[in-house]
Amino acid sequence: MKNVCILGSTGSIGTQTIDIIERLPGEFRVVALSAHSNVRLLAEQANRLGSAHACIVSDAVAPGELRDELSGGNTRIYRGVEGMCEIATLVEVDVVVVAVAGAIGIRPTHAALKAGKNIALASKEVLVAAGEHTMRLARESGAKILPIDSEHSALFQCLQGAPEGSIERLILTASGGPFRTLPVEELATVTVEQALKHPTWNMGGLVTINSATLMNKGLEIIEAGWLFEVPTDSVDVVVHPQSIVHSMVRYRDGSVLAQLGLPDMRLPIQYALVYPERLDTALPRMAVADYANLTFEEPNLAKFPSIGLARSASAAGGTMPCVMNAANEEAVGLFLERKLPYLDIMRKVEDVMGRHNPVEAAYDNVLHADSWARAAVRVGTN
Repeated sequence: MKNVCILGSTGSIGTQTIDIIERLPGEFRVVALSAHSNVRLLAEQANRLGSAHACIVSDAVAPGELRDELSGGNTRIYRGVEGMCEIATLVEVDVVVVAVAGAIGIRPTHAALKAGKNIALASKEVLVAAGEHTMRLARESGAKILPIDSEHSALFQCLQGAPEGSIERLILTASGGPFRTLPVEELATVTVEQALKHPTWNMGGLVTINSATLMNKGLEIIEAGWLFEVPTDSVDVVVHPQSIVHSMVRYRDGSVLAQLGLPDMRLPIQYALVYPERLDTALPRMAVADYANLTFEEPNLAKFPSIGLARSASAAGGTMPCVMNAANEEAVGLFLERKLPYLDIMRKVEDVMGRHNPVEAAYDNVLHADSWARAAVRVGTN
C-alpha cells in the first residue's frame, strides 16, 4: 500500500485523484491533504479518508475554521506553504501529488524531492519556472517525477522502452480551444463567456483561457523539454479537435507512436499513481469505431502567438519562462475580471517579457521574477 499526500486536494485534479484512489481499495492510503481555502471540502475529504494531516494554505482562513469541521480530533492541522512542505516530507509519505496552482507549488515540490518522495506532477509552474533546479533535485535524490498532464502522460507512455538517442520529435496535441475556426478579426470582441466555453474539457478558468489562447501548449513545450531532456525546438504542436490522441512521439526511423483515450483526466492521474502497472478502475472505455474521423492541423501561429512567446522564453532561459507564466496568469485574471480585452492578454505577456532581463532560475530569483511580472501586468490597469 502506498501512502499519498495530495497538495491541492479540493481542486479538479485533487478531487479526481481521490476518485481514482477510492476506486482502488487497498492500494493507497491518503495520509495528508492540503487546500488553499476550501475548508469545508478539505475537512470532508480528511474525515472520509481518515487522513492524519491536513493543511490550509490561505492566511485568510482562521485555523479554528478547519478544526471545527474535522471530526474525531485525530487530524493534525498545518498552515501555509511551510505546512505544505511539512506534510510533503512526512516519513510515511511515498508519493506526493502536486496539484496546486501557481509558483506556490515549487517549494513543497522541492522539499519532497529532497526527501526522496516520488512526485505525481500536475502543476505546470514547477517545471516552467524552476525546471532546471527541479530536475537536478530529482536526479540527486533518485525520486521520480511522473506527469499527470494528459499530454505529458501520453508522451511518457509512448517513450517506455525507447533506446537512447532514438527520439526525433515530440508532438503535443491541442484541441484548438473555442476559437480554432473563429476569424482573427473577430477575436477583438471575444467575451469571457465565449472564452470559457471549451469544446472538449471541463476545467477551471485559468486553464480554460490558456486553452483558448494556446498558452497551455506553450507551457507544455517548456515542460516537455525538462521532463524528457530534449531541446524545446524538437517539441511540436498539432491541433487535434477531437482530443482523442493525447500526444505522439516520432522516432528516428520515422515511426510515430500515439496514445489514445477519452478526454478523461482520471486516466493519466491513475497511470502516474500506479506506474508501471495497468489496473482496471472501471473508467469509461473508448470505442475506436466511434472515432472514425480524427483530424490534425497546424496551429495558426499568427492567431496564437503564445507558442512563439513560449519558445522565446525557453531560448532566453533563466527566469524568463517564470516571467512569461506569471504575466500570463495575471493577464488572464484581468480578462476574467473584465478589465482587459482578450487580445491584450498576449500583448501584456509580450510587453512584460520584453522588459525582463533573465537571471539564474534559483528559487529566490523565481519568486522575485514572479512577483515583478504580476505587478508589471497590473500597472495602469483599473
